Amino acid sequence: MTDLVPKEQAKTRIARWIAQEFMSQQRRLFINLGVGTPTLVANYIRSDRIFLQAENGMLGVGPRAPSGQVDPLLINAGREPVTETPGCCYFDSATSFGMIRGGHIDATVIGAFEVDETGSIANWIIPNGRQMGVGGAMDLVAGARQVVVAMPHCSGSGKPKLVRACTLPVTGFNEADLVVTELAVFRFYETRMVLTEMAPEIDLDGLKAITEARFQVDPQLRTMAV
Repeated sequence: MTDLVPKEQAKTRIARWIAQEFMSQQRRLFINLGVGTPTLVANYIRSDRIFLQAENGMLGVGPRAPSGQVDPLLINAGREPVTETPGCCYFDSATSFGMIRGGHIDATVIGAFEVDETGSIANWIIPNGRQMGVGGAMDLVAGARQVVVAMPHCSGSGKPKLVRACTLPVTGFNEADLVVTELAVFRFYETRMVLTEMAPEIDLDGLKAITEARFQVDPQLRTMAV
């Protein structure tokens, strides 16, 4: 399938949408950003009420560090150079995971290989593929109050990533609250998957053709902000 949205543009769209979603809540939030597209969310946060946490022990993650201002000791969980926000602080991994496991993180943004129609997430291993270990993924999906998945709508080979049931090892069962792709936004209500926004590049029939998971359509379906 030809990409309806170019890859880099898709990542930016997903990250910007998620940042706007958090900023629209107009309240203090402690948010963990996972590796990959989720780290881009930091580039679009413009709120002194939002504090971004990296599981390597940083609270107050800012946007990616521009060229010429890189501190090799200042990185996020994806080992990317970042900046600090006012009041940024550092701590060890035990304290970082204490925040996560203790229920002190309002939301986490993670990537995924698959999300199924009940909100189960597979995001840590592809059998017979490169094995990096689960990292903090299981802690995050279980410990964060809201789990937001940021991922392409289809895999690199064109297969749906939103599936009937996960075929890969599951990170957490029925844990997703929100899935944002470059083509759609889905919210989960007690394991019901509901389409709430759809990108202007695609219509409903086209979206269903590339989405294996069964979903309901919100009566007030909106066009996704791009």
